[in-house]
Amino acid sequence: MGGLVLKLAPKERVLINGVVIENGDRRSRFSIMTPQANVLRLRDAIHPEEVNTPVRRVCYAAQLVLSGDTAPDLARQQLLRRVEELSQVFTDVDSRRVLADATEALVAEQYYKCLKALRSLLPREERLMAYEQ
Repeated sequence: MGGLVLKLAPKERVLINGVVIENGDRRSRFSIMTPQANVLRLRDAIHPEEVNTPVRRVCYAAQLVLSGDTAPDLARQQLLRRVEELSQVFTDVDSRRVLADATEALVAEQYYKCLKALRSLLPREERLMAYEQ
């Protein structure tokens, strides 16, 4: 079984190719077999008022591609630039690996995978921001 496997809680919502889908009353699991499908769990979505840090801005830009609000061909170059800018700040080995994964996903036009990688930097960014204050 290939593809992306989603496990949804009761009443959980997910956005797939611009369509909001809500799960029923029980937990469920399904596979998305289309490789270039745009998928976003709405519970993981970053809202515009939460876009207040560099990593959140890059995540939000990737999210806009997944939601269908930005064309992938227009966003990819900008996202690659922003990921490169993040690499100037996140210089540790683990962060570099995450940024390399995000870049690889962007080049392959896998925006969900890119967003997933970038989201893993959010706790690190939060610690850095707390340290600077």
